[in-house]
Amino acid sequence: MSSQIHGTQHFDKSKRLEIKFSDEVMQIAQTIINRYPKGKQKSALLPILHLAQAEFGGWLSPETMDYVASILNIKSIEVFEVASFYSMYNLKPMGKCILEVCQTSSCWLNGAEDIVKYIEKKLNIKVGETTKDGMFSLKVAECLGSCGTSPMLQCGASYHENLTYEKVDALLENYKSENKRKSYTDLDYKNTL
Repeated sequence: MSSQIHGTQHFDKSKRLEIKFSDEVMQIAQTIINRYPKGKQKSALLPILHLAQAEFGGWLSPETMDYVASILNIKSIEVFEVASFYSMYNLKPMGKCILEVCQTSSCWLNGAEDIVKYIEKKLNIKVGETTKDGMFSLKVAECLGSCGTSPMLQCGASYHENLTYEKVDALLENYKSENKRKSYTDLDYKNTL
């Protein structure tokens, strides 16, 4: 995989050899791949990227993307093209909890911009940055499909809707006390406030 494809990220062949799904995750990956006809395994790319991101530290290194390509029997560039297109995939290390605040019409009209500024001030970071302790990263996202309960943010698989400063304080405290990486593969919606 060319380092030119990944900008400042360099492909490390020795690291690539270390990248391997656990047996449990590989079994899930095979189940996903088997949903598609032979020769159409590329159709499994999005969910496999979610698994890879969850399995390998919350982001997709060049080595991880190359590994995904090998599992799906596709070219590494095909994986990178998809991973770099969607905002749900991270191409650099991120915090354990990625706070994605919706910034489109309904959320914006109902105070999402104020929520972003509040989080920036509270965590002492700007959009695109991660806290010094590696706990939180802040992103803005296009429509997350919760217009009727705006403003909202997503963290992993959990939606946090009808946000107020008090709700933001509570969810940040809750996530900090859990000290657990959140991912799109989490199916636990208990944390939704």
